[in-house]
Amino acid sequence: MSKETHEFRTEVKDLLNLVIGSLYSNSEIFLRELLSNSSDAIDKARFEGLSDKSILDEDSDWKIKVVPNKEAKTLTIVDNGVGMTYAEVEDNIGTIAKSGTKAFMKKMDELKGENKDTDNPELIGQFGVGFYSSFIVADRVTVLTRKVGAASTEGVIWESEGTGSYTIENTEKTTRGTEIILHLKEDSLDFLEEWKLRKVVKTYSDYLAYPVAMDIVHSEKPKDDEGKVIEDADAIETIEEDVLNSQKALWTRSKEDISEDEYSEFYKHISGDFGNPLSTVHYNVEGNFEFNSVLFIPEKAPYDLFQQQGHKGIHLYVKRVYIMDDCKELMPEYLRFVKGVVDAADLPLNVSREILQEDKLIQKIQKNLVKKVLDTLKIMKKKDSEKYLTFYKEFGKVIKEGMHTDWANKEKIQDLLLFESSTQESGKLSSLKEYVERMPEDQEEIFFVSGSSRSAVENSPHLEIFKKKGYEVLFFLDPIDEWVAQGLTEYDSKQVKSIVKGDFNFDEETEEEKKENESFKGSLDLIQKYLDEEVKEVRFSNRLTDSPCCLVADENAMSANMERIMQSMNQEMPKQKRILELNKDHQVVKYVLDLADKDPKSADVKEYTSLLFDQALLVEGSPLPDPVSFAKKVTGLMEKALA
Repeated sequence: MSKETHEFRTEVKDLLNLVIGSLYSNSEIFLRELLSNSSDAIDKARFEGLSDKSILDEDSDWKIKVVPNKEAKTLTIVDNGVGMTYAEVEDNIGTIAKSGTKAFMKKMDELKGENKDTDNPELIGQFGVGFYSSFIVADRVTVLTRKVGAASTEGVIWESEGTGSYTIENTEKTTRGTEIILHLKEDSLDFLEEWKLRKVVKTYSDYLAYPVAMDIVHSEKPKDDEGKVIEDADAIETIEEDVLNSQKALWTRSKEDISEDEYSEFYKHISGDFGNPLSTVHYNVEGNFEFNSVLFIPEKAPYDLFQQQGHKGIHLYVKRVYIMDDCKELMPEYLRFVKGVVDAADLPLNVSREILQEDKLIQKIQKNLVKKVLDTLKIMKKKDSEKYLTFYKEFGKVIKEGMHTDWANKEKIQDLLLFESSTQESGKLSSLKEYVERMPEDQEEIFFVSGSSRSAVENSPHLEIFKKKGYEVLFFLDPIDEWVAQGLTEYDSKQVKSIVKGDFNFDEETEEEKKENESFKGSLDLIQKYLDEEVKEVRFSNRLTDSPCCLVADENAMSANMERIMQSMNQEMPKQKRILELNKDHQVVKYVLDLADKDPKSADVKEYTSLLFDQALLVEGSPLPDPVSFAKKVTGLMEKALA
């Protein structure tokens, strides 16, 4: 048959421009696509060989070969796969986005229905456009192919410059399979360099099931009988075939066959970390949807853990072909420290294979991975507390983010949380479960206080009644703990309550106490009047035993610590009026109350009231509105005491 020229069956100019300019983020992708197509072609040939053994007799040494030619400026990809007939070339390459692989998959499913023992070949070319990525680096592409089972020299040659037309004709080809010859553009000649090809294959196709080989030329001078190099002799060139990919997809192997050293080396390879992982999760799922995964929990937090640009986490493969190295869709943000690989069998991608589409399968994979990671941490916490402490000190703050973002797993996450507390020595961390186990029988709620440091909270006046009662108080010392508190409202059927919010009435008020409190109503009203711009209410405290006063927030209001955190983030906050609580048994408060009752117009009442409020601000860690005025008032009191 003579050479024929055809127009592409779609508006190929615009479509090729889209493929070349938009669908692929970098030029290296073309080699991944072509090697994937070659791998598919070999899979198909092996499948055909199940029913026709003669196919395998011709050549069963399955291989993909990369052939750079610097003189001709061509890069050739050769496989001994299934090949194509004239009609198949015209149908599959001449028509953009018509996938021969899809048609083959349909045929294979039909055959599998008849023979349940037939293996499913790993086919990845689902979109029919990967071949056209060749035009990213080439201004002309030639395809030479011969179909499995065809006559011994019956081949087909297809050629195009990607400008709207192609030529096709029969030709002679003595071997089965396909050769794709790329006539490289001037700005893509680096793809003829050995180092470049090694790098691209290692990055994108290292785990293909078949060897990707290349001839390497070695040049060295001969040696004499004594083994010394003959300096004045001409160098002798030898050619040695070298395999560029490892073909070792560790996640497809049985756990029992993988050593700790192998896991560690693989972790270092994908993470860039120099150390060993703290824990390894090898997890495979089979059934309605399938995926293989190897996940790692690092021992040390990376420097960019809290940087917005993030870092590489989960590497995504589809049928052992690399897709991306930071697939955020497969792991929630609060587990961003997890490294590893996920290889999904039927994960739907868009045509460039680089961006995941929204799909229920993706959500299912993520759900399974999250469950497995959280379960692994739970087991670690239970069986190896020292190891878990190592993890928690590095990643505890990140895990806490899940309390505010992952409501579905909130109960699992809260079991992983650790906090310091008022009854434990500094630095010792306890879980909520351990806290509950230590609770006295008469304690009904879980108590916590938040602050910027242990020293800032352990001497807080808000703790006084809890110390007296023997009730342990958890210390929320990380800024993220304020958001944790919003999600951690209950644990083990017990309310979790801030000791700086609301009111506490551990002991029922007697009639005598009610009358006494009522007698001070006028004095409290006067103090309230002087502080009306600053506080919502002035009342007697049920939580103070030693200190004269403190500020508390309403049950559902923002705490002072949260207010300071928001202000440090340059967030404008409306003024929060809190409640000033007074300890009526404290000598200073008694004096002010008596003075307000006996001489309401005394200037000292206003001054002492201001001092009490400033003192309450200081002990909660808030800035004073007028430090100079406070200093003058304190100095005045000292002068009176010395007079």
